[in-house]
Amino acid sequence: MPAFPEAAVHSIRTSSPPRGALLVIFLTVFIDLLGFGIVLPVMPRQAEPYLTAIGLSPLAKGAMIGVLFSVFSLMQFIFSPLWGRVSDRIGRRPILLLSLSGSVVFYALYGFAVTFPPEQAVLALSLMLLSRIGAGIAGASVGTAAAVIADCTTPEKRARGMALIGIAFGAGFTLGPLIAYFGLVLFKREPWGVGALASILSLLALLIAIFVFKETRTLTHRAGRDFFSVGRTASVLMMPTVGALVLTYFLSIFAFANFEATLALLTKEAFGMADNDNFLVFAFIGVVLMFAGGLYRPLAQRLPETRLLTAGVFLMILGLGGLGVIAWLVHAWLPTHASGLGVLRATFYSASAVAVVGFAFVNPSVSALVSQRTDPSRQGEVLGVNQSFASLGRILGPLCGSILFSLNASRCLPYVAAVTTLLFVVMLLPRSITHESINR
Repeated sequence: MPAFPEAAVHSIRTSSPPRGALLVIFLTVFIDLLGFGIVLPVMPRQAEPYLTAIGLSPLAKGAMIGVLFSVFSLMQFIFSPLWGRVSDRIGRRPILLLSLSGSVVFYALYGFAVTFPPEQAVLALSLMLLSRIGAGIAGASVGTAAAVIADCTTPEKRARGMALIGIAFGAGFTLGPLIAYFGLVLFKREPWGVGALASILSLLALLIAIFVFKETRTLTHRAGRDFFSVGRTASVLMMPTVGALVLTYFLSIFAFANFEATLALLTKEAFGMADNDNFLVFAFIGVVLMFAGGLYRPLAQRLPETRLLTAGVFLMILGLGGLGVIAWLVHAWLPTHASGLGVLRATFYSASAVAVVGFAFVNPSVSALVSQRTDPSRQGEVLGVNQSFASLGRILGPLCGSILFSLNASRCLPYVAAVTTLLFVVMLLPRSITHESINR
């Protein structure tokens, strides 16, 4: 099926990326996750006084906080394909600069929103919601960032390039809460300090992008203008070489998001961890994610992406399944075997690390395979659709995990759901592997 039949478009692919390209891509993804990680620990507490002031019930408060979180990913679901299509038409640089500029504005707006007194709760909450919507739209450029890597790497080096995105995710996930803590101290615990810090860091990345990043895409003709197109998104999903991989990505992230959403709840229920201890758990997860991303890059030089993808899925099954067993043992076995708490805690960290390493292998493998099997003229669009469905997984996964966690006293249902989902992924793997072997 020809892409953009009215246009002939090509990209630069060189053995040496344009100056500063990968640095800016790393910073773009890092700032996206860093901003999310900075706001994540404090937003519920900052929203709570306003929600109380307007008289919401505890259930309604929880729902509103859930909206403030999920609307970020919802905007990424909607706008990732759009930014990808626009970047195919006008180039990657304008989209990345626009994305970082939006982060500067909307994180500053978040800082402004939380300065209002409780008497102006409706205005404060409205501005908080607007800031989350804007930050989600601005942060929907991860697909475009992946397209930059596709532009300036050969297919053989594609997976190593995509692994940089995973490392940036891990760095942002790790440092975000830490920077939030020190930011509050720096700004003398002023509520606007978190938004101001995220905005300043976004501005720094924007300035680096302006002066360092060179366009990686050369256009010979302009592509079509149907940027908001459900039909074009559906056509991507129907591509036999890509659709199964997008579905694999969605299901894998859905499964992993069940773990992410319930991690803080599990550590409190199972091990009685306080907030400071819980911060260390999240930092541990981020460090493992960065380490696994660094490990993936040399492995990708020696092993095909399909093998790394398969290994990642099975590691996720092993790790998330282990967490389910640990949750059940804490409920059913630990009350009569209190001396086993230390062993279960150590096993918890081991199982979490295995799951995170598995996810770190799945992420770049899918992105690399999708890119390799896509027409060069549609890299931004197709990788945008891939990231769009990743965002959908981040919307539905936490919702499913949070509900399942509360349904059973053993707290193991989210991990059972995650493993069950990954078994469907296992059923999809032969199609990708078969296609790889046919092409080779």
